[in-house]
Amino acid sequence: MPGPTLVLGSTQDDGLVSAPALAAGGVQLARRRSGGGAVLLVPGEQLWLDAWIPRDDPLWVTDVVEAAEWVGAWWVDALASCGLSGLDVHRGRSEPGLVGDVVCFAGRGPGEVFVGRRKVVGLSQWRARQGALFSSCAYLRWDAAVLAGLLVEGAGGAAGPPDGGPLRRELEGVAVGVAELAPPVEDLGVLRDALVGSFSSLT
Repeated sequence: MPGPTLVLGSTQDDGLVSAPALAAGGVQLARRRSGGGAVLLVPGEQLWLDAWIPRDDPLWVTDVVEAAEWVGAWWVDALASCGLSGLDVHRGRSEPGLVGDVVCFAGRGPGEVFVGRRKVVGLSQWRARQGALFSSCAYLRWDAAVLAGLLVEGAGGAAGPPDGGPLRRELEGVAVGVAELAPPVEDLGVLRDALVGSFSSLT
């Protein structure tokens, strides 16, 4: 089974990442086609979902900002079936905040899902002539310390191993895992099945 992987956005510089911290934690480095900030993936600790929408699909929207809103609505519907309420979809342009350009879950982007000010589902999109790819992710539990510790000093203003310093403190309250909500969603398989089951209602 693949180990932990730090996934950078398409335009992020590899220099943001601490190579010694990656090696010490056995973390691989990867890059996605879509933009945005870094996302840490750990086996069994998050649900990552990609959706490809061709240009002739009913869900296709030309406006880049509006195009992702259906993804957020999809997640909200699935989370509601798991008993969660009080979730909102961010509508409008991206609001990176202080470090959202460095860490995905620290900003607010179109279609992303929040409870209050804390992000539950992160989202990015990549467009080609044939259509758009939407990548979305929800954590089981949000761990700011591990992610911040993988970034070099100066990332997002002032960060660095071993504990992430100011960046760690900035990240602690920006997101929340589905197992930390009320009622908690402890089984990501249940959430995955809910997403699959609710997809038909979108078209």
